[in-house]
Amino acid sequence: MTRGPFRADHVGSLLRPDYLKEARAQHAAGAIDAQALRALEDRAIREAVALQEQAGMKAITDGEFRRAFWHVDFLTGFDGVEATQSDYAVSFKGKGGALSQTKSMLSVTGKVGRSKPIMLDSYRFLKSVTQETPKVCIPSPTYMHLRGGRKVVADAAYPDPEAFWADMVAAYHAEIADLAQAGLSYLQLDDVSFATICDAGVRDQVRADGLDPDALPAKYAHIVSAIVAGRPAGMTVTMHTCRGNHDSMWMAEGGYDAVADAMLNLTDVDGFFMEYDTERAGSFAPLRFAPKGKKIVLGLVSSKEAAMESKDDLKRRIDEAARYVPLDQLCISPQCGFASTTVGNRITEDVERRKLALCAEVALEVWGAL
Repeated sequence: MTRGPFRADHVGSLLRPDYLKEARAQHAAGAIDAQALRALEDRAIREAVALQEQAGMKAITDGEFRRAFWHVDFLTGFDGVEATQSDYAVSFKGKGGALSQTKSMLSVTGKVGRSKPIMLDSYRFLKSVTQETPKVCIPSPTYMHLRGGRKVVADAAYPDPEAFWADMVAAYHAEIADLAQAGLSYLQLDDVSFATICDAGVRDQVRADGLDPDALPAKYAHIVSAIVAGRPAGMTVTMHTCRGNHDSMWMAEGGYDAVADAMLNLTDVDGFFMEYDTERAGSFAPLRFAPKGKKIVLGLVSSKEAAMESKDDLKRRIDEAARYVPLDQLCISPQCGFASTTVGNRITEDVERRKLALCAEVALEVWGAL
């Protein structure tokens, strides 16, 4: 395979080194300036690139080291989108009954637009420090809508909700066009909406917000397809589906049954990263909806738990998935990023490296290629 998704791939975010966490805190406190912070980000990204390359990865990310959160930093880069606090709490669940929650929320307070590039400089730097394929990961805007529906879009700015989506799509088009012009060939949209709609509690909340959970998969598939419409023929676009990832905790469970048909057949992307690391993801049966030619990247390796998966178990699960979709359409990856926020998951960088290397080793043994 010469273009992504690769037989062994990964979702994108990586554990931030302690010196980078400290530098970000110092910058927030005004102790160091933006230039000093960027220099340390550059150093950390070079180290992250080396880690990925040594593990055998062909898709190389910057670990999202210039962001505090996987989605906030990007979406607030658009005009009209602000980070706020609300009484709309989202609960995270962890091993042994651990619980956490966040009340942060993104709100649309004005007309959405893109007055300046968001990821362009970050991509150019990444491209300059790797000989492999640079991969840029950006959030899908659908989760912002899923979490509150019409409540998160100011009526004064958008009395017509479809006008909001049109402006949002146009903003993404401008960003993707600049990245394409700079040479980007591998783009990933991270989407929390499809997988979380499978959770019974989330479905109840969606209904309380005045949305129809059964109609949302097709709606969101249309939005993601519109965002990537017009991409260059040489650009691969994938979508990662997520059930939540913070401090080794998760926020949703449930198989893909309710969303698989719409997600796999109506979303115009080249491949799907699907979380399949625990029983929370359900069976592989929904993969029967996967159309020919679309790659399915099986997220079989946990980015949340330190325990290493066995090669035999991973190969067995790949064989199970191949009952529903041809083996040639399958790939393997960790189920999510290792640090969707600055906090990161409760593992070490050594475990992170070994898990990436495990994916590469299994890919070579199953498909004979990376």
